[in-house]
Amino acid sequence: MSNRKSKPWLLIALCAMLIFVAACSSGNSTETNTPPADTGGAEETPKNDPPAAGNGETIELSFWTLGNVNYEELAQEYMAEHPNIKISVQNTGDQTAHHNNLTTALSANSGAPDIFQLEIGFMERFIGAQDKFHNLNDLGAADLKDMYLDWKWQQATSTDGAFQIGLPTDIAPTVAYYRIDLAEEAGLPTDPDAFTAAIDSWDKFATVALDFKNKTGKAFVDSRDLIYNALRDQSDGQIYYDKNDGSFIGADNPQVRKAYDFTVKGIQEGWVAPNQLWQPDWTQAINDGGFAVLPGPAWMLGNIKSNGPDSEGQWRIAQLPEGAGTWGGSFLSLPKEGKHPEEAFAFISWMLNQENQLKSFEDKGLMPSTPALFEDATFTDFTDEFLGGQPSAAAFATAAGRVQSVYYGPLHDQTDAFIKEALQNVQEKNADPEQEWQAAIEKIERLVARS
Repeated sequence: MSNRKSKPWLLIALCAMLIFVAACSSGNSTETNTPPADTGGAEETPKNDPPAAGNGETIELSFWTLGNVNYEELAQEYMAEHPNIKISVQNTGDQTAHHNNLTTALSANSGAPDIFQLEIGFMERFIGAQDKFHNLNDLGAADLKDMYLDWKWQQATSTDGAFQIGLPTDIAPTVAYYRIDLAEEAGLPTDPDAFTAAIDSWDKFATVALDFKNKTGKAFVDSRDLIYNALRDQSDGQIYYDKNDGSFIGADNPQVRKAYDFTVKGIQEGWVAPNQLWQPDWTQAINDGGFAVLPGPAWMLGNIKSNGPDSEGQWRIAQLPEGAGTWGGSFLSLPKEGKHPEEAFAFISWMLNQENQLKSFEDKGLMPSTPALFEDATFTDFTDEFLGGQPSAAAFATAAGRVQSVYYGPLHDQTDAFIKEALQNVQEKNADPEQEWQAAIEKIERLVARS
């Protein structure tokens, strides 16, 4: 999808609104123009597409979409095949407003759509209000589970596995974008496989980064935030909060501490640039070659292209050391207020099958969540001239296969902000890393106690 910036005060407000939602409920409570792919006789993805209504009555479905997607075009195609289905699409570019609108509707028990595109960053804030949504397992979702990446499916599954709030749309696996001109200047390999091999452990990454800094005088990594994210998201199943009881575990999670210490090491050795993510110094450095590596999700390529027009042909995609994380992507959910869940489910399961996810990739660059496509020639042969003709889809697919599902928890963003603030103080104020770590943990513990 698109840029996922956090606004903690808005998220806190959203959390408060959702607590109200849960309290009101009765239950408990992350272009090409190529032709269609030849599947070579492979089994077609089930579409779960029953007749809309036995008596031919018109069924009207409302659909709230988010960002730059081709879902309205797919809705038009579906309506052409199902004349008695009428789908009205409302698209919103602001993800906070998009989710706030649903929160308001759920609180009022009025105004929610039949189908809602739920961004993964808001998942933990809605999955707790389960009696406000249809359980897609009751509608046949369990039969489709094997069609999707397991880690992506699990992001929309309750901890006990009984409730499925959404079907997977796009994914956002993380990779290492790197500059071949700067790699060559430092004597590093420029071929993606060889560059990946040169940094295939975090120890090797740090050694290469320091050597690069000494040879070129430039930072190896774009920013403290993204290198921290890259290691943080390789946590074993959970990051800051326990997925079973919700307790804060970040202070004792060895991967969180490893991410913090590794980022501090890069700051102190000078190979992590002092850029602030999304700010002018960061965007200018993308274009001017101010650093060699940007660890980011699949959708980050769009930001690199828009901010670095003069760098076309100089970027390639390598794999991150020791695994991949994920940042972004969404799901299609069915608020319980909708009166036609069977017909709505029939539409979304059709829209998110293998064939139509390929269309979404071709039309809008949405990275599919159906792994069978990763073997499809139309997908694997897709190349990007901005990346010097590299088969970018195949590189993203490799990263997707390295992702492990992790639990975030409803306080993830606020918690993460405290850690990022500590790293900022280390880099910009030369603050003591251990004191900053302890101060961040104390702030998080107070946040948890208030919540």
